[in-house]
Amino acid sequence: MSATTSALVIGGGIAGPVTATALRMAGIDATVHEAYPEPSEGIGGALAIAPNGMAALGIVGTDEAVREAALAITGQSMSMAGHSLGRLRGLEGVEPQRMIGRGDLHRVLHERAVQAGVRFEYGRRLVGVDEGEDDVTARFADGSTATAGVLIGADGVRSTVRTLIDPGAPAAGYTGLLGFQGYLDAGDDLDVEPGIITFAFGRRAYYLYWRMADGRVTWGVNLPSKRYLSLAEARSVPAETWLRTIRETYAGDVPGEALAAGTHAGSLDVTGAIHIMPPVPHWHRGRMVLVGDAVHAPSNSTGQGASLAVESAVELARCLRDLPDPSSAFAAYEGLRRARVESITRRGARLNRTKTPGPVGRQVMRVVMPAIMRRMDVEKTMGPELRHRIPWTTPVPARRRRELPRLDSNQ
Repeated sequence: MSATTSALVIGGGIAGPVTATALRMAGIDATVHEAYPEPSEGIGGALAIAPNGMAALGIVGTDEAVREAALAITGQSMSMAGHSLGRLRGLEGVEPQRMIGRGDLHRVLHERAVQAGVRFEYGRRLVGVDEGEDDVTARFADGSTATAGVLIGADGVRSTVRTLIDPGAPAAGYTGLLGFQGYLDAGDDLDVEPGIITFAFGRRAYYLYWRMADGRVTWGVNLPSKRYLSLAEARSVPAETWLRTIRETYAGDVPGEALAAGTHAGSLDVTGAIHIMPPVPHWHRGRMVLVGDAVHAPSNSTGQGASLAVESAVELARCLRDLPDPSSAFAAYEGLRRARVESITRRGARLNRTKTPGPVGRQVMRVVMPAIMRRMDVEKTMGPELRHRIPWTTPVPARRRRELPRLDSNQ
């Protein structure tokens, strides 16, 4: 029987509301503390939910709402400079990947959390913690405090909780790519089959595109940039300036040039730098633990970022439900999750290296990739990743792990 009866969840993006909802289902009171002053509709753009992520969402009762708001992707194709490299075969017996607007996903997860009894506090930017024997107190920039049995860092790639757990923790790495999403109101002249997402290798940069449920065509831009820009810095650049750079980058690409030409300033979302999280040595300390992008942020190339965050949120709640104290719960949670998320992160890093192959690399890929795709054992390659299911009703066994010392009140 768990001794944990309450939790502070820091961060109200994706992992935070799911963690809090799952905790409420486990009989643990949870409050989400979000730094932004009001509910966020997301930073723009769309993201993918893989079949394993949909299964995890089903545990917290949000899968149907996501299906209603999302577009089913029934097939995937690849192209190189306008030449098709073939279709990727899907797995038998799993539902399709879903593409959903980030704002829509935030709304669905927030509504479900509120329905479950989760409280949200806004304008609460975490600045420090005080750990006691039986509880932990969060201190916020506005002078307020909150106390509970555990504190869960769901505060993203720039996590404050991560540095409180371990001041030497690695920061999220910059992939050298800036993300954008463009929308074309008139895409009828483009050969974009409904339900198919295409991963395209242009002459200078990688991109992907698909047709939305309303008939519009949308595309995701991975713009190479040696200079790192925060989201605020990227958004401070006029959209017209970004469009000029994007059009120059994709000039001569098919259909990249047409996608860039059909995108106007008002239909360009700046989604910011694309990160990848290196392995984090310490996932927890005392009564604090990390979840979601704060501890594992794979490249967007994997299509698994949101899904892994949801999975980890559910597993963390399951461990806190079944194990007698935070230390054993956190150790079991890390044991269940670390190998899986780090394996997928490594796959994303390999994919990132193929996004700008160069002239010789492009020629090699045009010859080699069709054969690789024909011969690929999809079940062996992707089955363990996409068929993963969390046994929510099965009790979690304890797992031992050495703990870091508790923080003192001056940290």
